[in-house]
Amino acid sequence: MNATRRKFLQTLLIGFTLTTKKSKAHQLPIKAIERRDLFPQGVASGDPTANSVIVWTRRPPVNGTTAKKLVVEISTTSDFKKILAGGTAIINAESDWTCRFLVNDLKSNQVYWYRFIDEHGFASRTGRTITAPNENADTPVRFTFVSCQCPNEGAMNAYRRMIYEDEARNKEEQLHFVLHLGDFIYEVTWYAEDNPDGNRGRRIRNLYKFPDGRKAGNFHLPVTLEDYRTVYRAYLEDPDLQDARARWPFVCVWDNHEFAWAGYQSQYVAGGVYNAPAQSQKVAANQAWWEFIPAMVQQPGNPKLEQFKAPVVVNTALENLNEDGLSEEPNNLLAIHSLKIQRVLRWGKNVDLLLTDNWSFRSPEVPSDDFVIRGYPRVWPEAPNDILEYGRHYNGGNPPDTIRLNGKDFPNPAKNAHAQTFLGREQRNWFMEQLKASKARWKIWGHSFGTMELRSDYQNLTGELGSRWPKDAGYALIDSRFLRDKEIIFDCIKEQQITGFCVVAGDRHAFYAGLASKALPPKKFEPLGVEFIVGSVSQQTGFEVMEVTMPKNHKLRDLHLIDQPDGTVIPAMNVTAMHGVQSTLKLKETGDMQQARAVRNPEVAPHLSFLDMGGHGYALVTATENELSTEFVGIPRPLEKSDRPDGGPLTYRVIHRTHLWKAGEAPELKQEILEGNPQYCIR
Repeated sequence: MNATRRKFLQTLLIGFTLTTKKSKAHQLPIKAIERRDLFPQGVASGDPTANSVIVWTRRPPVNGTTAKKLVVEISTTSDFKKILAGGTAIINAESDWTCRFLVNDLKSNQVYWYRFIDEHGFASRTGRTITAPNENADTPVRFTFVSCQCPNEGAMNAYRRMIYEDEARNKEEQLHFVLHLGDFIYEVTWYAEDNPDGNRGRRIRNLYKFPDGRKAGNFHLPVTLEDYRTVYRAYLEDPDLQDARARWPFVCVWDNHEFAWAGYQSQYVAGGVYNAPAQSQKVAANQAWWEFIPAMVQQPGNPKLEQFKAPVVVNTALENLNEDGLSEEPNNLLAIHSLKIQRVLRWGKNVDLLLTDNWSFRSPEVPSDDFVIRGYPRVWPEAPNDILEYGRHYNGGNPPDTIRLNGKDFPNPAKNAHAQTFLGREQRNWFMEQLKASKARWKIWGHSFGTMELRSDYQNLTGELGSRWPKDAGYALIDSRFLRDKEIIFDCIKEQQITGFCVVAGDRHAFYAGLASKALPPKKFEPLGVEFIVGSVSQQTGFEVMEVTMPKNHKLRDLHLIDQPDGTVIPAMNVTAMHGVQSTLKLKETGDMQQARAVRNPEVAPHLSFLDMGGHGYALVTATENELSTEFVGIPRPLEKSDRPDGGPLTYRVIHRTHLWKAGEAPELKQEILEGNPQYCIR
């Protein structure tokens, strides 16, 4: 790299003007005193390419000490004995004192160190980042993926374990980046004073209070930009999260909680307690995400993105739905297009990472109250669900006028409605074009919630347990979403003979590993890829919630939880979803998983190799020329911060491997248990 090419710093964010000085290269570092207290959210980097990365910090006024400009220093050594380049940026309240730089003209697959220094000579902590291999490199790619974290109700022990293990690895085996698949924050908040006994057994820390906010039921919800900023500031003061962001570049997408718990487009929905158009809030949520998450994203009409230009919007009902369920109301369109996060990043010849926005373009749900089967918690019937999901597209465009359930005919509310979509037509087409154009061996979809279906065969329950499950209901669905999006994409993969397709996802607060297929039996089961879903960093799992809330005398408790004489609880929900109800009842009878597997229903979940609906931790992916492996690192329920340097013990370590398959071949997964005994989680 010659001297001219070392002058590379450019500003990327709100209102910054950065002047790069040629004389910075080879200069001695500025004499500075590290003052982490003046940079309370630490440092971070994001979206590395083979020759660039974004670096980030926040330097607010602290105890009367205000900074108006920052110098950034980049070096190939942590002691900064030689400065590769540097620049100066103005910071101000308009961007909540955040600062990020796009650093160009770097060497590929190289570790760099960076820091920020204010005009008083006070420095941030030192950050470490890594560029991607160049596009022709066969370098193995290693990354972890995570989702769903809330330090207000749990601990970030997963990051401490991740750091501990990476520091112990040889340099060539260390991670390239961390992929965060959303729910980086939880906008819906409980306050300790409203919940003296905690939230379903969890201690509430009261790390923040909304300066504006709205109380709805027992929840506190954000309203303004300052509310969303408040959450990010509090989360990023967590030492384990802060250490992780300082060690690796993060690649991020959002899930639902970065804007609204159960929202869609620019509609804010919080369970059954609040539902209203919220275009101004969607813009605020996008701006706060952009200020605190260093990412190579776009804003239409603002190609340089030197400032986040918040469009002026008015909260207006979402009307004028088009054939995909997208409201063409102008304020809605302005809000959801105020930030575009879908993008593709490449790591050498081995990995293309395709990232999508799974919430801004999703369609409103169709009313389905008529099809709830009372007394069967957390499941719904498959037969009516499929009709509602496809809307007017069901049965080749000939949906029924009525839907039959439990011997009764109900009007079909989706007969003339859009099919349910999370991508929207434009983004779905973009995604398929990126898949078809990819030359990488592994095409990895960074999907916030995944495509794998979860269900059980309640139709095979006998006696009293089965008497109330309608014979015309089909399977009991636990998780099944957006069937038409999946159908269109998987048909494209098949027609184009795309290989090396892999989905990595979060959101479900559970670990899944399996084969990705458009459909399950009795429809044609045809695996076209592999899929891995990661457990939560800290948020409550389905197993934890059921353990706390499901009455011990509930007639269906054994399908979810089997109580043991010693007070422990078997996570029977894993067995019910992987093997079927008869396996779970046999496990209850005998306590023996071998006998339970002997009566499993092979058609319930032929796609699944692993399922832990109580799982916390992270997943580690290694992608090479001919193999992709994903290692699940499970940790105990993170109720409190571990005082151990390794972040505490492990519950298990399980790895799944697949070899790169050829066109026309089906992918296969091989499982190996490296540590622990996850007997209720494996096939």
